[in-house]
Amino acid sequence: MVEDARSLADVLAEGLRDQGMAVDVAHDGLEAAAKLDVNAYDVVVLDRDLPGLHGDTLCQMITENDDRAMVLMLTAAGAPGDRVSGLSLGADDYLAKPFHFPELVLRVRALARRRPAARPRTLRAAGIELDPVGRTVTRDGHRLDLSVKEFGVLEALLRAVPGFLSAEDLLEQVWDEHADPFTNTVTVTIGRLRRKLGDPPVVITTPGVGYRLVARTSPEDRLG
Repeated sequence: MVEDARSLADVLAEGLRDQGMAVDVAHDGLEAAAKLDVNAYDVVVLDRDLPGLHGDTLCQMITENDDRAMVLMLTAAGAPGDRVSGLSLGADDYLAKPFHFPELVLRVRALARRRPAARPRTLRAAGIELDPVGRTVTRDGHRLDLSVKEFGVLEALLRAVPGFLSAEDLLEQVWDEHADPFTNTVTVTIGRLRRKLGDPPVVITTPGVGYRLVARTSPEDRLG
């Protein structure tokens, strides 16, 4: 979320987090460029008239990258000519202020699905089916009631199959840049998720490596 109006940026970011998204916030173009150099994002919600580095310039920088984020321009400049010029810079979508927040959520999710590196809509493994768009999860046909963070952790583990994700990976993908790296929130969330997934257990822990989702567990696998 790149927005120089701090109160608006904070409200939008918190709303998107409530929808299960990990959101970082930048209040000017230079700060956003620095974050984009460090982190890989699926979608950038970009205000156009930014201090430090104009949103148009930042948009062009993003779209020049091979593995680029999708760009949603969110701006008060809503005339047809403004929309055309914004899209001509490489933006993937354009939403004028004022707007309805549910529409923003739908547009962000639609862009994430359109991103070239995006995976299929429904994720499946170990009898689990997760729909990131519909926000539904079943195991062996039985619907599960997961919290926002439990859903995010399970989605991240499904996307990583058959690989591992460390606690730091999960903090980055499911929480955001302000998450405390020394917190036990990942361990607690994994524990709740395991209980809701039921038996046989499918989320295993390898000390010093991290967590992964498996179809079957063996005696040497750690489940705590």
